[in-house]
Amino acid sequence: MKYRKMGSLNREVSVLGFGAMRLPMIDQANVNEEEAIKMIRYAIDNGVNYIDTAYPYHNGESEVIVGKALKDGYREKVYLTTKLPMWAVKESEDFDKFLSEQIERLQTEPDIYLFHGLTKDRLEKIKKLNLIEKMERAKEKGLFKYTGFSFHDNFEVFKEIIDYYNWDCCQIQFNYLDVEYQAGLKGVEYAGSKNIALIIMEPIRGGKLAIPEAKLDSKPEIKRILEKSKIERTMADWALQFVWNHPEVSIVLSGMSSMQHVKENIESANNSAINSLSAEELHTISELRKIYDKYDLVPCTSCRYCLPCPNGVSISWIFRLLNDLGYWGERRRDRILIFYNRMAKNPEILEKRLSEEEEVEGAASLCIQCGECLEKCPQQIDIPDIMKKANGIFEEGREVSELFY
Repeated sequence: MKYRKMGSLNREVSVLGFGAMRLPMIDQANVNEEEAIKMIRYAIDNGVNYIDTAYPYHNGESEVIVGKALKDGYREKVYLTTKLPMWAVKESEDFDKFLSEQIERLQTEPDIYLFHGLTKDRLEKIKKLNLIEKMERAKEKGLFKYTGFSFHDNFEVFKEIIDYYNWDCCQIQFNYLDVEYQAGLKGVEYAGSKNIALIIMEPIRGGKLAIPEAKLDSKPEIKRILEKSKIERTMADWALQFVWNHPEVSIVLSGMSSMQHVKENIESANNSAINSLSAEELHTISELRKIYDKYDLVPCTSCRYCLPCPNGVSISWIFRLLNDLGYWGERRRDRILIFYNRMAKNPEILEKRLSEEEEVEGAASLCIQCGECLEKCPQQIDIPDIMKKANGIFEEGREVSELFY
């Protein structure tokens, strides 16, 4: 296993971290606990020394299973990270309540505690509830050693959060499709300039960048690019090597759901190095990016200039769900609908959740076709028209091919 320095911290971490968000399943509801423990311990036995979990993963079971996996002497071999569920924090005392519950689930104290999924609004919640002060007190009590945040917003907000506090580490989404999405490449470089330990999630974009060789015939444009390359790699390895190529990156997390994933990712990690990709290899990755862009139903760059919508529509999130459905097809509809159905679908529900200070996303059904977003969109997307189509797909059950092709 290869190791890198963790930002300004005097710690060496494995370049591959085990993300415990996609553990092996027996069925849709139940984790295969025995296999998950076996996988985590195999990873540690082969040099992985960073384990990442969080309060909501697998409906709370992830922290419990990770805790069990770290028995029998494994806890001392790793850095353990979990996260405060910011969406569920309503008052200052919730910090202590959640951390205490998480320590009980894990049967140990974490090394690193992150604010989960920071956005502009959640930064304001941190300020309003004095959560930095709560975090510092918990750290002084020895309940964890290092502090940080994971992130889901744009670069400007990322920079604001980085500059707000002296963080030990931060966790962002980054892969060769997302160089301009959320914090993006600018965020990678900015965190590096501040010498903050940078942890990368979604390096394979939830599996989107890891088409198995047996299924490549369904994406002939991608297959042609791979066959042109003089370097033979799996698609997952191409994606991982792109991220490890960046010198600012300390750890790349992978959500592994089979022992095969663990073994393949360990092999990829052992072949990784900073600034090791040739111009030809980077060109191959650039060509792959262009092809993936063609699969998008909506040419949205998630710049969020269209927001806030006066009627509460979460425009960029709906576009993301549409593009995921367009890429994966009907076989992923049920999974994507889980996210869509959590959204507020009428003004009354939206107002109720807002009045209760809940975080809320607004569905396409809230769009009244006012057109205010049209002049804001630098991509000149006909947003009201796309919202009609999104409503047809997610509410009326119509297929993508009926409305977009």
